[in-house]
Amino acid sequence: MTSPSPSPVHIIGGGLAGSEAAWQIARAGVPVILHEMRGVPGIKTDAHQTDGLAELVCSNSFRSDDWEYNAVGLLHAEMRALDSIIMSCGDAHQVPAGGALAVDREGFSEAVTARLMDHPLITVLREEIVGIPPEDWDNVIVSTGPLTSAALADAILKTTGEESLSFFDAIAPIVHADSIDFDIAWRQSRYDKAGPGGDAAAYVNCPMDKDEYEAFIDALLAGPKTEFKAWENVPYFDGCLPIEVMAERGRETLRHGPMKPVGLTNPRNPTVKAHAIVQLRQDNALGTLFNMVGFQTKLKYGAQTEIFRMIPGLQNAQFARLGGLHRNTFLNSPKLLDRQLRLKALPRLRFAGQVTGVEGYVESAALGLLTGRLAAAQALGRDLAPPPPETAIGALVEHITGGHLEGSKFQPMNINYGLLPPLEAPRVDEDGKKIPPKDRGRAKKRLMSIRAMESLKAWRDSA
Repeated sequence: MTSPSPSPVHIIGGGLAGSEAAWQIARAGVPVILHEMRGVPGIKTDAHQTDGLAELVCSNSFRSDDWEYNAVGLLHAEMRALDSIIMSCGDAHQVPAGGALAVDREGFSEAVTARLMDHPLITVLREEIVGIPPEDWDNVIVSTGPLTSAALADAILKTTGEESLSFFDAIAPIVHADSIDFDIAWRQSRYDKAGPGGDAAAYVNCPMDKDEYEAFIDALLAGPKTEFKAWENVPYFDGCLPIEVMAERGRETLRHGPMKPVGLTNPRNPTVKAHAIVQLRQDNALGTLFNMVGFQTKLKYGAQTEIFRMIPGLQNAQFARLGGLHRNTFLNSPKLLDRQLRLKALPRLRFAGQVTGVEGYVESAALGLLTGRLAAAQALGRDLAPPPPETAIGALVEHITGGHLEGSKFQPMNINYGLLPPLEAPRVDEDGKKIPPKDRGRAKKRLMSIRAMESLKAWRDSA
């Protein structure tokens, strides 16, 4: 006698987290119904351009791919070890980006969409879920991301009795590569660091002298900005500040942020260091589009073209997309979610992605991966605990379910080594040689990464 097939898991939202969750559930042999409102006539979001699954709406970068010394690179490695569709398609559609993993956003989304649509256990329904899902949906993942529809957000808030927190998130402009003046700009990655694709000249660099920088700052500060009357008191997430907001915090802020001139040498004048440098990163596989790194903005469109053409090398820039701003929403997760990422007030609902209070593409997808595995285990009648906190994925779970300081306001967080249990910095290396004090912090990161991968694989193999 064959055992009955498990009930389907319903996923609301086909972004990075929802797509990853669907993949993990189907790979476990459990049917999935993925509900995505994009593609329904008359329904759109403030940031998406297509109805493709796993569309990237801001940067095209998954950030550092260095698993030994960078926490997001470690998260990449953990996800690869867990058969992540997001990492698999990202690797297949990478574009040059120095030490980072950046992807051709269209090719990436198309690949994820095709693999999910082709899986026999995955059904994609183009529809909006308004309000709390029907009661007969006993295993649901809400992965609606930072652009959760108002109707669903309101229903969740009424169920919890809480208010969601919101912040603005900004999008950087994209420039046509053939409009960049390469008599001024040059290609080089910071410190000539090669990325996952082996390219050590992945970025386009536009130098500024002091007078040019000061004039640029004046224009940023004076330029007309988009105002949001209903949300003007909503805070920004510090990891994605509009460039003009950074300028308002001090005239030197940008020189120590996205416009820092270190690790780069102008081949036309190698003895003169630029006062500031604007970097652009390849945005598509053809190399025809480049995004302005760190240049998310709320400047009005007309002002963007005028001000950004003040940058040497971009004086004739043609923009494939100008910058913009959209609202993000996330839950007070430490109070509302349990360690299975279920809503305490309604445990048949799990949450994944940015709506839980993680920040970043990879972090969102990682929580989609985990909730997918947790939901699949539930459907199959198995117990599954989250990965241990020594892992990057486990550390994210710890953060959003109570890892912040008690009494402080819960805020979104990128993965970082500060979320993992600490280790003492080693004094000697594997060969017994003394490590200089200045290198011990880096050595500690590597030990934490090795510990994380060992813990992750042990969790995976015992699940």
